[in-house]
Amino acid sequence: MTRRNWIPVTAVALAAVLVTGGIAVAAVQPWSDRAPEAGGVSTPTSTTAAGGPRTPEQLRTDFLDRYVEDGRVVRKDQGNDTVSEGQAYGLLIAYAAGDRERFGEIWSWTAEHLLTDDHLLAWRWTTDGGVADAQSASDADLDAARALVLAGKTWGDDRLTAAGTRLADAVLDHETASTDAGLVLLPGPWADSDPYRYNASYASPAAYRVLGDATGDARWAALERGSTAVTSAVLEETDLPSDWSQVHSDGAVDAMPTSASDPRVLYGYDAMRMPLRYAEACTPSDRALAAGLVPTLRRSTELAAQLDLGGTAVTGDRSALAYVARAAAERAAGSTSAAAADLERADRTAATTPTYYGDAWAALGATMLTSDVLGGCATAGGGTS
Repeated sequence: MTRRNWIPVTAVALAAVLVTGGIAVAAVQPWSDRAPEAGGVSTPTSTTAAGGPRTPEQLRTDFLDRYVEDGRVVRKDQGNDTVSEGQAYGLLIAYAAGDRERFGEIWSWTAEHLLTDDHLLAWRWTTDGGVADAQSASDADLDAARALVLAGKTWGDDRLTAAGTRLADAVLDHETASTDAGLVLLPGPWADSDPYRYNASYASPAAYRVLGDATGDARWAALERGSTAVTSAVLEETDLPSDWSQVHSDGAVDAMPTSASDPRVLYGYDAMRMPLRYAEACTPSDRALAAGLVPTLRRSTELAAQLDLGGTAVTGDRSALAYVARAAAERAAGSTSAAAADLERADRTAATTPTYYGDAWAALGATMLTSDVLGGCATAGGGTS
């Protein structure tokens, strides 16, 4: 995750996306490291002995066994490097699994190799050079802080709680910006100029609540309100959220292309996390944002790894995350049987095309949508069969 020059996509360009199936006229865009995820690695992930879907417990254990090596979460399908996002996913999964030993190993490796002087996490580490990009990514920082304070409280470990609250304070101090729409989460300190870069899938109402309770800092409630306002504005313009947007100081929001090398404005590897983040929210209005994606995502039973903002596939690649995301939207809408069916589809996709990113979200999604262990409220909204 490095600094990029970002150029806004106009309303005309966005309209062109919706009319022509996802091709934007502006060839500019934010960074993205998601493309390699579709390739997968050669050895299938294990399933149950009967060949059926894995339980959330099995998904968590399989992820930790496959990708965690001496506390480092290895992106085996992406050159064996490590990113802060992966370490944060490992922490959340290990905590949800009740695996205190591996949680400790993951945090120890993270603190030794990625923790910076400003108490954030460097984004990328490689075996041949150590930290390859010292810029931070706020989604990773937020997820790691959440995992640390949850673990500290559950396991009575004040050191973990202190580490989590320090990281949480650093997120507020370095990775937020005030706009007329409210306080918004920046992707990192490098994106601190107007218009502000915004990724709806980074915002996590459940994490804001967990960290607000742990720190007593009222800015977390303000960040939740601001994120909801901006994410709502994103969805007022299109059927699905874009991977990237930008927020102006006056609160206006523009969609942006997916990456510097891909001029299309898409619902892809980033944006598909948005319904998960909002389906586990504790406020009905936040869960409604996830539920609002259901009509578009139901247009096809089979889902591609990238869709245009009207829901049309723009690739033949598959990702477990696509089904986990729809499961989240269905769960938020109260359709528990449809959500369960999509979690099974996610598991099958992860088993046949295993990737670090897809496997992480197969485990996290099943966890977030079937329990409140990570501090969310996905199961609190009721549902129908």
